[in-house]
Amino acid sequence: MNYQEILFEVSDNIATITLNRPDKLNAFTNTMMREVISAFDATDVDDEVRAVIVTGSGRGFCAGADLSAGGDTFSGGGSDVATKQGVPRDGGGLVALRIFESLKPVIGAINGAAVGVGATMTLPMDIRMSSDSAKFGFVFAKRGIVPEACSSFFLPRIVGISQATEWVFTGRVFEAEEAKNAGLIRSVHAPNDLIPAARALAGEIVANTSPVSVAVSRRMLWRMLGASHPMEAHRVDSRGIKERGGSRDSREGVMSFLEKRSAVFPDKVSDGLPDIFPDWEEPKFF
Repeated sequence: MNYQEILFEVSDNIATITLNRPDKLNAFTNTMMREVISAFDATDVDDEVRAVIVTGSGRGFCAGADLSAGGDTFSGGGSDVATKQGVPRDGGGLVALRIFESLKPVIGAINGAAVGVGATMTLPMDIRMSSDSAKFGFVFAKRGIVPEACSSFFLPRIVGISQATEWVFTGRVFEAEEAKNAGLIRSVHAPNDLIPAARALAGEIVANTSPVSVAVSRRMLWRMLGASHPMEAHRVDSRGIKERGGSRDSREGVMSFLEKRSAVFPDKVSDGLPDIFPDWEEPKFF
């Protein structure tokens, strides 16, 4: 697909999605929303892709929503995608939900300013790392709106409710070191070291693990964030061990260890994942 506002490439089993409006600090638009969703659709069906990195071009990651419409920027709602009831869907939320459903692990390589949706779209990514020049801001109250991109779900789970409320209520922009200390990001890197560090981490996943096991594990970890009792996780774990324990990947994983060699996992994500969530229902918008 020919993209207008993102770049997309795959090398060494790693897909890189680059937000690409550098003259606008990669400000978020409906076009970018659709293209990011499309890119994740592409990575899900491509067995050559084992991990996804999301970053920005130029000196910013994403400076938030494109405000070129002035005071009417948010008057139409969150996007030009609406429900049958005519309620506009939040565009950042559509991206966040798509990342949440990714079958491949997602690493955010936050190279610069990540403000508004630029910060919230990173929350459903599995691992976030940043440049030491990056800044973060949940600035919605300063713009007279509220947090979006499902961040009222993700942010308190990542950094705790007290830190989440402080950042949201003040709307202040803060440095990478504060983000790291609060657990929002994993590590801080010199600008030229950020992408190599992200690729090294992605490469560790590619080299050592079963893609199907990673995809199933990703679903387990994210979905169990909303579990009401550890018994729910025990049920899922038990089904998962039963399903994967008899797989070709499991045999290969054990034999490669005993034979002291690298594993070559034969199972493919595109062949489908075991259904270990019989009680899981995708919520409807209304």
